[in-house]
Amino acid sequence: MEEHYSLIRLVHVTAVFASGGLFALRGLGLNLLNLGWMMAAPLKYSSYLIDTILLVAAILLAGISRQYPFVDIWLTTKVLLLLLYIALGSFALKRGRTRTMRVICWISAMAVFCYMIGVAQTRSPFVWLDV
Repeated sequence: MEEHYSLIRLVHVTAVFASGGLFALRGLGLNLLNLGWMMAAPLKYSSYLIDTILLVAAILLAGISRQYPFVDIWLTTKVLLLLLYIALGSFALKRGRTRTMRVICWISAMAVFCYMIGVAQTRSPFVWLDV
């Protein structure tokens, strides 16, 4: 399995950008452009598929690298940020009662997404302190 690390990492990184890009577009279309079709089944299920691929690749990478959430602080941080991102994303796309609330949650979710990428790149929860 270790010989496939680079390929699995590529799949993971690709899925990260596909997932974030799709979420950004759906949030923009739904909340700022008022395009109701952004909640259509094909887009919603594409998001589920991409996120499933992302999660499976992440689990495989953790196993191969022997770095685990709740053992390695940077992965713990990513998991906790992921939970926050999911909650904010849910309010941004469907649970937010007002448009203002959905936009604030969408922008917040995008900020958390960027922070997760920073944590992944630096392997530190203190992205802003790393040089």
